[in-house]
Amino acid sequence: MEVDLSPKLCKKVYGGYGGSYYAWSPAELAMLKEGNIGAAKLALEKNGFALPRYSDSAKVAYVLQGNGVAGIVLPEKEEKVVALKKGDAIALPFGVVTWWYNKEDTELVVLFMGDTSTAHKTGEFTDFFLTGSNGIFTGFSSEFVSRAWNVDDKTVKTLVGNQSAKGIVKLDGSFKMPEPKKEHREGFVYNCEEAPLDVDIKDGGKVVVLNTKNLPLVAEVGLGADLVRLDGNAMCSPGFSCDSALQVTYIVSGSGRVQVVGVDGRRVLETTVKAGHLFIVPRFFVVSKICDPDGMSWFSIITTPNPIFTHLAGRTSVWKALSPQVLEASFKVSPDVEQLFRSKRMNEEIFFPPPKMRRMLHSLSHCHGNKSFEDSL
Repeated sequence: MEVDLSPKLCKKVYGGYGGSYYAWSPAELAMLKEGNIGAAKLALEKNGFALPRYSDSAKVAYVLQGNGVAGIVLPEKEEKVVALKKGDAIALPFGVVTWWYNKEDTELVVLFMGDTSTAHKTGEFTDFFLTGSNGIFTGFSSEFVSRAWNVDDKTVKTLVGNQSAKGIVKLDGSFKMPEPKKEHREGFVYNCEEAPLDVDIKDGGKVVVLNTKNLPLVAEVGLGADLVRLDGNAMCSPGFSCDSALQVTYIVSGSGRVQVVGVDGRRVLETTVKAGHLFIVPRFFVVSKICDPDGMSWFSIITTPNPIFTHLAGRTSVWKALSPQVLEASFKVSPDVEQLFRSKRMNEEIFFPPPKMRRMLHSLSHCHGNKSFEDSL
């Protein structure tokens, strides 16, 4: 059965005074259900407070915009209060309790992507709130609340009766929330915009990979991630995940074109993407991107904590490993054509500058003695 791979924007689920919660629906983005993946966004206004909750799914959170504070409580552990800023990635294992708060003028926006194999609904996150109009206190009878927490009936009525909002509230500006501690970020948060680059190609792009080496907690989440920033008109070479993992991509900024090729060499997606779009590349399908003049960046999760990719162009291309005779026979071409094909891309990285820039760099390389075009990159 064919599945529509077209990128989609999220839709508002709930919210109001204080902020909103958005999600992608598997009814519109079928690959969420097919791949057991959920995706959502939380947007908090100034003094917006996302009430404590736990989820039926393990997730990776990524701060798209703003600064804020998050509370994180692992099962049977003390609360960690962490400062958040743009570019932060947070691993949230199954069963963790979180709350989120924004005390700044700029809206705090957090992206959530994760595995829904343990979820109540495939392809969707279900949050269970500790407080609020849909929190656990409102579900139990007064007797059960009174006996479980050893409080009198008057206190029970106060606890339940004061909870009129669902999920998100706006606190008074004078209310003091817990202050974050610098040491609490260690092991929980990894800033992808400030981290050492795993790939850095001049006039091509930059990559930071999130895995068990730099954030061990992702092993419990079962997901890896990366932040890719592509320079104007550059290309990300065709490639696929060779460990049967799905790749879920959210466009953070900019715009560009995407092509995906699947079974029998058939192009299953050819489209333009822009900031806010989410799309999913099925297992073993090959994807490539070319960004527009202003560049493009995206944050992806991969459904394995230490993903391995195979690229079909560039220095690590599988073509480079194959012998010339195999390429000649496979493409049914002469040795000259095989040599031309091999020489064009085999010594470059996974990002390619635009043709005009490549020609300029090639000319510059001839002006600097024997320095090769690849070295100038």
